[in-house]
Amino acid sequence: MANNNDKGLELALEALERIASHEKECGERWTEAMIELRELKVVTSNHAERWEKLAWLVVGTVGTTGVAAWDAMFININQ
Repeated sequence: MANNNDKGLELALEALERIASHEKECGERWTEAMIELRELKVVTSNHAERWEKLAWLVVGTVGTTGVAAWDAMFININQ
């Protein structure tokens, strides 16, 4: 009977060791994932800022061209 108890205790200790190593590995992976997500956030933010600048450039160009065309059209009508 004592032999079975020792074997059970041995199995329980081995399971606890496996659980501890699994927890450690998961913690390391989680840390790596969080670091990559932070880096991705920075890259995405920089990319969005560039596209926003380009969008304002396009909007400004189209608006200026529209105003110039509208003005030229009315100048030709009034002459």
